[in-house]
Amino acid sequence: MSEVHTERSGQRRATLRDRIGRGLDRREFLRTVAGGGYALGMAHWIGVDDFLAAGDGEVPVVTALVRDDPADPWSIRERTERVPAAWYAAVEKALEINDLLSRVGFTGYLGSAVVPGDFDSGTATVSVGVSSEGHSVNELLGELAEGVEIDVETFIDVDDIGDDSEASEPRLGYPGTDGRVPSGVACETPTSLATLGPALYHPDGERRFFVTADHAFDGIEGSTEESLSLPIGGDDAAELGTVARHHPVADVATVEPTGGIEPTNRIDAPSSPRVRGQFTKFGLATLVARDAELEKVGAMTGHTVGKIQGIDAVTCFTDDFCRRGQLRWGGEMDLTDGDSGSVSYHRDPEGGPDDVLIAGFNNARTWWPGQSYVWGVGAYRLTETHGYHF
Repeated sequence: MSEVHTERSGQRRATLRDRIGRGLDRREFLRTVAGGGYALGMAHWIGVDDFLAAGDGEVPVVTALVRDDPADPWSIRERTERVPAAWYAAVEKALEINDLLSRVGFTGYLGSAVVPGDFDSGTATVSVGVSSEGHSVNELLGELAEGVEIDVETFIDVDDIGDDSEASEPRLGYPGTDGRVPSGVACETPTSLATLGPALYHPDGERRFFVTADHAFDGIEGSTEESLSLPIGGDDAAELGTVARHHPVADVATVEPTGGIEPTNRIDAPSSPRVRGQFTKFGLATLVARDAELEKVGAMTGHTVGKIQGIDAVTCFTDDFCRRGQLRWGGEMDLTDGDSGSVSYHRDPEGGPDDVLIAGFNNARTWWPGQSYVWGVGAYRLTETHGYHF
């Protein structure tokens, strides 16, 4: 697809979004589609059929990828929900502004995130972090930010602030009678300890992986020692597998099972929740609109609960590159060394009592004054960029 075609498609989508935000009804929607040059064959891409089924003032969005059969990870399908059109338009515009800020990469930019408002307000905020030498964000955006609140916070040099985490004993896991081990327990590389995530799947060959934080393999990437094991007490450990792929930007490593233990979709929480799928970007936005909470189980801090603080976040605090598609939630006390690789999740609103959907990974936390949250790549971002799903 040419750059010109891409640009024009983006302009048409923006026009459609703006008109939806002004209360576009179904008849006007079809006229806009036809007048904007959309082909009827693109109906699925823009959700025409779903739109026509919605009431005036509503638009459908895909909120989750969910298994029809909980035992079959390849029975995944999209779940849609109807949301207020004005709210959708505000969130979509905030997402576009957030993306623009990350791509411009102006001096002093440290990161940003989208904070959707509730459904009744029909608003959204872009939260932007800048250093003291940063440009004026509002001057940079000008009229582009009309209708979206821009919340700018200035930080001192975060590299000079210490990280005062305290050590504790890790939560150990043991294979069940089915040869599987739940997520949320400790796992070990030859040099580090992390938390084991739920089974992660890839459609290429219908493969199933163990998963944890990629930074747990720092210093041994590319060596013959890239193995993952399950500590089970004392110096004893059970082999889980060897690294299949490193994804350093997402900070995720997938591990091919090579021993007698297989990954599972159960989480080691009191209710033993079962992973049935994952939230999309707009699925996370609807959780924020409902003031919902996420949960996580880490090998060190165990089970914690907290509110979402930002979606589709960009984080430039660490490394020499920015991480996109990040999820901010909870507080910095919800994560400590050894919790990396854990996942955040929320109850499946349409599933059974123990079904949950994954929001994202937990791989870092704030360590500077003024903000307090955990962050990691959103599950939807991992699907978009690498094809994996829960």
